[in-house]
Amino acid sequence: MSSSEVHYERRGAAAVLTIDRPARRNAIDAAAASGLRQGLEAFEADEGARVLVLTGAGGEAFCAGADLKAIDLDVDDPAGPLGISRLTPSKPTIAAVDGWCLAGGLELALWCDLRIATPQSVFGCFERRWGVPLVDGGTQRLPRVVGMGRALELILTGRAVEAEEAERIGLVNEVTAPGAHIERSLELAERLAAFPQETMLSDRRAALEGAGLPLVEGLELEHRLGREVLHVAARGAARFAAGEGRGGEGV
Repeated sequence: MSSSEVHYERRGAAAVLTIDRPARRNAIDAAAASGLRQGLEAFEADEGARVLVLTGAGGEAFCAGADLKAIDLDVDDPAGPLGISRLTPSKPTIAAVDGWCLAGGLELALWCDLRIATPQSVFGCFERRWGVPLVDGGTQRLPRVVGMGRALELILTGRAVEAEEAERIGLVNEVTAPGAHIERSLELAERLAAFPQETMLSDRRAALEGAGLPLVEGLELEHRLGREVLHVAARGAARFAAGEGRGGEGV
């Protein structure tokens, strides 16, 4: 799958989905939103692709949000105005961020499970300055990532957050060397792909779906999903008993 604005490429166990509108700082118009949706569908259908890496082309911006000059996004799209923001992928996702990650671009990064960024990256709810609401999951995902107090500060003030602070507050999982964001994301993708998939995906689902549940219900969900993959655990335990993984090997 490839379009003039969004490209899908397999690289090892990862699928790399690239927003390619550098002249607009990779801001999303209707065509790009459609490309993102097609890219997600291709990833879900690609059994060999175990991790999705989402990034932006050009080296200046991951994504500057909705293209406010186009103003052609569908706010009522069940998949979200940016094409994917109201959907939950069944497999892990990583945002490889280099440069500006603003407004809807921040919401796309939050849509991912993990965020890897370069030192020059800058995050922020800059739509606050123009009276544009967060409608691609930011009000729901940001508190889950950094906590309600910090999330409200960023949402209300719209201030810029540089990479070092973003890592400190948990908005970013890792800051890489300049230009190394995609390489590091692919390394991480291969590491995730090497684990037994059934239990990893089950644990991921329990964490995501249990986030908004009362503790008792969350524990019930974890129990139900865990029981469904106990056969994988039995095989893993047998491998450990046979001598694999001693001293943290393979972790």
